[in-house]
Amino acid sequence: MTWIQDYQPAGGLWVSAVLAALPIIVLLVALGVVKLSAHLSAALALITALGVALLLYRMPAGLALDSAVMGVVFGVWSVAWIAFHAVYFHNVTVTTGRFDSIKRVLAGFSEDRRLQALLIAFSFGALLEGVAGGGSPIAITAAMMAALGFPPVKAVVLALLANTAPVAFGGLGNPLIVLGRLTGPIMHLKPEEATAAFSSMVGRQVPFLAVIIPAFLIVVLAGWKKMLEVWPAVVTAGLAFALMQFAASNYISASLVDVLAALAAMAALYVLTRFWQPKTVWRFEGEEPVKSASLGAAKSERGALYAWMPYVILILAIFLSRIGTIFAHLPVWLDLTKLLHKADWVFAWPGLHNHVIQHAPITPKDTPYAATFTVDFLFSPGTIALIATVIAGFAMGARPKQLVQTYRSTLHQMRWALATIFMILAIAFVMNYSGATQTLGLALATTGVLFPIFSAYIGWLGVFLTGSDASTNSLFGPMQVISAQQLHLNPVLAGATNTSGGVMGKMISPQNLSIGATAIGQSGKEGALLRQTFLWSLALTAVVGVISLLQATVLGFMIP
Repeated sequence: MTWIQDYQPAGGLWVSAVLAALPIIVLLVALGVVKLSAHLSAALALITALGVALLLYRMPAGLALDSAVMGVVFGVWSVAWIAFHAVYFHNVTVTTGRFDSIKRVLAGFSEDRRLQALLIAFSFGALLEGVAGGGSPIAITAAMMAALGFPPVKAVVLALLANTAPVAFGGLGNPLIVLGRLTGPIMHLKPEEATAAFSSMVGRQVPFLAVIIPAFLIVVLAGWKKMLEVWPAVVTAGLAFALMQFAASNYISASLVDVLAALAAMAALYVLTRFWQPKTVWRFEGEEPVKSASLGAAKSERGALYAWMPYVILILAIFLSRIGTIFAHLPVWLDLTKLLHKADWVFAWPGLHNHVIQHAPITPKDTPYAATFTVDFLFSPGTIALIATVIAGFAMGARPKQLVQTYRSTLHQMRWALATIFMILAIAFVMNYSGATQTLGLALATTGVLFPIFSAYIGWLGVFLTGSDASTNSLFGPMQVISAQQLHLNPVLAGATNTSGGVMGKMISPQNLSIGATAIGQSGKEGALLRQTFLWSLALTAVVGVISLLQATVLGFMIP
């Protein structure tokens, strides 16, 4: 049985688009107005998506349910497997006690609160985002700064603002991996080729923001004049992060971008402060000077040295698994990437593959919509993170029982987040195969030359709703790519802008506001946090939109 999509089931394009957007509207209202939990909101939106597919688009029930099931399975392997093991990696560093040693090193870096904010909120927060993501950088860095004497609400605001530049590559590159796997078939690219293209494009957008975020942080913390007093540190952290972010995203792997960029920023700050210090140490009003351990002294602590070991192991593991994509023409015995790919399992999804027919203007002629699934057992960043975690755990003295218990506790910790991921992906697949995504894409294509700016705000809206750049790429990535194709714009630019715009919604997402407030024992302060970050979020998204617009017009040479 085959079924032909209808892109204007309600007659007019915009009326159809409004009805097609009902699952997204339900998600927005349930999260932001009714204030239901993320997983309940996603469940209501999934029911709505199935209702729209069946009643409005007249999609056969078997195909609608099959697409939802494929979305869930896609979520299990392509999203949750990676996100879960990224968080598991971080939890093992906590379980072994090594994370406490890292905190002592960071606390002993400087008495100056501005330098502490650059190191902890911006640099170390980016490292946590690159490894774990999922709100953990906000919770951990806010709690660390509060423990060091930062005003609690200010600590969360700084953590939220800093958690922008690294989000696109968070959780071992998961947002871009998801985007590549969902939109690769639309662009007639292999998933890994699409991911690499999006990684390169995002790596030519967000570094511009990474350069200014450190200055932005210090202005919010201490004001413009106090920021100018530490401009060498601001410039050093921003440039080191941005340059490594560009290099890693374009020439290494999306999975390593944040980790390498964060370590580059931390190392650059360390080197700078060996030769330069601000003329006056800035503290909060009424704060007494305290004698802090020097970084050199803290670094000599045996536990601190071992604490960095898991990050080194993780970097090496991911680097070796991607070595074939970094260096061309490697001998067969050195190309671990090709060897890992031999375990891939690619198959057509039963009952759905080529059973849905797309047509003009989405495709030049009637074309079966493929539904293929790839299980990269060994190549997946989730598998690599699991292997690296076990090796690092044993290297730091963890017992097998500890690793198993931490795995169980991580599963319990993430149970509702995982359920939300599964349902968000199910919504995305139902909308894609029913034609709802295509309807929205065609409607957005009418925005014409201003589409790149709209594209950034669509990504922003998605992360505001879901709290996740990977989720917004699932919801809106295919729609952005289709809209760009209709406008004869580069679809890679559109998908990348969805990602880059999305990161600016992270600081106002209800989930992340709640995580930050809870981390400092200030539940109920989410409104105050939102008021301090909302306008910044809108402004930074506008910057992304303008960058994208320029790249779509006069700066086309920047598109890979």
